[in-house]
Formats: sequence, C-alpha cells, structure tokens
Amino acid sequence: MPSPRMSAEERKALVKAMRTKHRAADRRKAWLIYGTGGAVITSIIAATAFVVVGEVQKQETVKAEAARPIDGVQEFADQSRNHVSGSVSYPRNPPTGGDHAPVWTNCGIYTAPVEPTRAVHSLEHGAVWLSYRPDLPQDQVAELTSLAGSQDYLLLSPVTEQTSPVTATAWGKQLSVDSSSDERIATFIKKYRQGPDAPEPGAVCTGGVDG
Repeated sequence: MPSPRMSAEERKALVKAMRTKHRAADRRKAWLIYGTGGAVITSIIAATAFVVVGEVQKQETVKAEAARPIDGVQEFADQSRNHVSGSVSYPRNPPTGGDHAPVWTNCGIYTAPVEPTRAVHSLEHGAVWLSYRPDLPQDQVAELTSLAGSQDYLLLSPVTEQTSPVTATAWGKQLSVDSSSDERIATFIKKYRQGPDAPEPGAVCTGGVDG
C-alpha cells in the first residue's frame, strides 16, 4: 500500500508499477493457458497428420505393388463370355474365362469341387478363384483357408485333375505355384480381385448357387 508520507508523484508511480506488475502476471497466465492449449492442439494436428500421411503412403505402396508384374502370371486375352447351358470344354484347368453358366457360384470356401461353368461366371464378376489339387496336404489346405478367410469376391475349392498344387485364377489371368506358402498368391489376390480386367467388376458374387 502507498505510504501516507509519499508524495502524489510517488504514489502515482507506485500505482503504475503495481498495475504494470499485474498486467505482466495476467499476460503470463494467459500465455500458460493459451500456450499450453495451443501446444496440445498442435500435437493433435501433428499426430493426425502423421496417421493420414502414413495411410496415404500405405495406399501408395499397395498401388505400387499392384502395378508391378507378378512373376509367373500367364495372361489369356480375347475370351468369349456367352451364357450357355450345359458343359463347356475349356482349354485350361481351372478355366480362366470363356462361355459360362447363366448363374454364378457364390464366393466362399468349398471343400469339394465346384461347377466350372458357374465359377467362370464368378470370375466375370471380378472374383479370384483360389484352387488346389485334391491331394494337397491338409496343412496347406488350412493355410489357403486362412488366407481366404472372410474376403469377399474370393472362391476357394479343390479342382479335379488340376496339374499344379495351387492355382490362383482371375478373368484372363492365372498363377500356378507349388505351395500354399508362396507369397505371390496374396499379391495375386490383391492385384486382380475386383481388378479392371474383369468384364463385370462389382457385380454380385452372392445370391447365385453354392458349388
């Protein structure tokens, strides 16, 4: 408090000094409040940006992998796609396309061979047909089943008289490998499931026939 013995000028100077001190304290308090809040907001923005950038980089990596050719994939162009009744003599087993049944095979996991003409219709809709020779060891069948999981537009089944142990087929594309652990299988699925080469990508792979 100002002393009674102080002059008017001294009292004014003391009051001014006290006000200056209070204003400085208020500024420090405001800086602590808003500065801390700003730091928190900046941290949230930085963390969000990190996640977004990471996701974008992941998507770009997936696109880059999909753009690269897969070693061993055979391509078959100019395949017919008429709806026919009865059996069809396909040049490959499993077939990679061609004339097919009017109704498709529902995508999913099968432990018995499916009707090829219906499976080809599934390929037309953008499905990948993952097939294996009936004598494939059960641990490898289990690995393929785990890989197929609950993925949509994917058909898994044994194929009678299939030459290779495991084959991945899309419309006009086919990869034959010796083991279920071949990393190219997963890459093939990523690249060709609902791929642009399918005549009708996005058409349903449910509501057809089981098997």
